[in-house]
Formats: sequence, structure tokens, C-alpha cells
Amino acid sequence: MRRKFIPATEAFAKWKKDPAYVAAYDALDEEFALASSLIRARTEADMTQEQVARAMGTTQAVVARLEGGKVLPSTRTLARFAKATRTRLRITFEHQRKAAR
Repeated sequence: MRRKFIPATEAFAKWKKDPAYVAAYDALDEEFALASSLIRARTEADMTQEQVARAMGTTQAVVARLEGGKVLPSTRTLARFAKATRTRLRITFEHQRKAAR
């Protein structure tokens, strides 16, 4: 039996018509943004996860979990990550977007 290949863009276009999917996807926005920022800081510092971990005094597995977006780190951990990657930690508050009607 051969499976039909469905391009990710086509699948996403179909899924985003489902309000439950859109709500779940939007709920992950902050987690994706944080994970993306951590990865960007590390790669722009030209460091591996192991190098960041050593600079933070932790393990590579901890850095991988942070970058995976599955954990919500403390501000202290984020500050250690920033110091390790020679970046500056900035936390901001933004107004929420109003739901589309």
C-alpha cells in the first residue's frame, strides 16, 4: 500500500479552517517565540548547546529542553542563558490582539 504525500502547506491550509486547531496553535505562540529566541541567541553567538550549557553551569540536555519549548524557564535561568550567549535579556509586556470576529 502506498501513502499519498500531502505537502505541509496544504495540510496547514486545511487545518487552519478549524477553529479548535487555530485556538490550540495560537495558544502555543508564546512558547514558540521563546524557543525561537533562545535558538537564535545561541546560533548568533556561534555556540553549540554543549558550549552554552558549560557556560551556564548545566547540561546540554537542559539547554535542549529550553530550546524545545516544553519548559517555561525562570527569569534567573533566562538571565544565565543570556550571559552565556553574550546577549541581553529583555522582557516586555504587549497588548493582546483582539480576537477576529
